[in-house]
Amino acid sequence: MSEKFTDIIEAPVITEKGTVMRQEGNWYLFRVSKHANKIELRRAIENLFGVHVLEVRTMRVKGKKKHYGNHEYRTSEWKKAMVKLREGETIEVFEGV
Repeated sequence: MSEKFTDIIEAPVITEKGTVMRQEGNWYLFRVSKHANKIELRRAIENLFGVHVLEVRTMRVKGKKKHYGNHEYRTSEWKKAMVKLREGETIEVFEGV
């Protein structure tokens, strides 16, 4: 593992669906490095936030088509991770949102 934990976890993903998942099932969503695997993601989350990860699910999010005048382009593809924590544990980054 050559990357630092802060390089693996790029940003929290805060959406309406993610908020419902967090409240009902203790799932948290993150934008992560395209090259990170589930084991690296688990270690990074546990070390950065001091929580216990039960499950990690990942998916690639395709870029969207955009138009600027007559020009068409695509936004970048990115990788999303869904992380389930032990019951009773939270991550403060998501709490005031």
